[in-house]
Amino acid sequence: MFDNPFLNTTILGTIAYISIILMLRISGKRTLAKWNSFDFVVTIAFGSVLASILLSTKDTFGQGLLGFALLVIFQYIITWIAVRSSWIQKLIKAEPSLLLYKGQLKHDILKRERVTEGEVLAALRSSGVSAIEDADAVVLETDGSFSVITNINNSSASALKDVKGFDRTMMAHTK
Repeated sequence: MFDNPFLNTTILGTIAYISIILMLRISGKRTLAKWNSFDFVVTIAFGSVLASILLSTKDTFGQGLLGFALLVIFQYIITWIAVRSSWIQKLIKAEPSLLLYKGQLKHDILKRERVTEGEVLAALRSSGVSAIEDADAVVLETDGSFSVITNINNSSASALKDVKGFDRTMMAHTK
């Protein structure tokens, strides 16, 4: 577009940045959520498209913005459908998994999720738990993070209802 590559990057980068911010503002908070692998891939693709716009020496500015707009639109459509369809939700989103319950590691789930005991221990330490027996639950969330619960004292444990490997009857057996 411009003869000077630095001027080209500066001007097109500024326009692209402002355009992307506007598109993301219009599309809503969910567009950049990091709840699952689908969201992660879309976020990485956003960065890749922006890098292409900024670093390309060819006239791809319009194509880059179109690509970014398509990603925003597809992300919006897929998440809109997923909120309304459990089938689509299951297709794009993993379930959280129970790795530890009442101080006991669930080795079969650790193996299936490819998580080591050391990673669970690190999650406990980072949550301020010094003894594995003091943790009531450790959950591997859909985004790959760990949630540590130190006190399950409610008979419903409703926050765990969608966690793979948790069964409410477990609570009755461990009281």
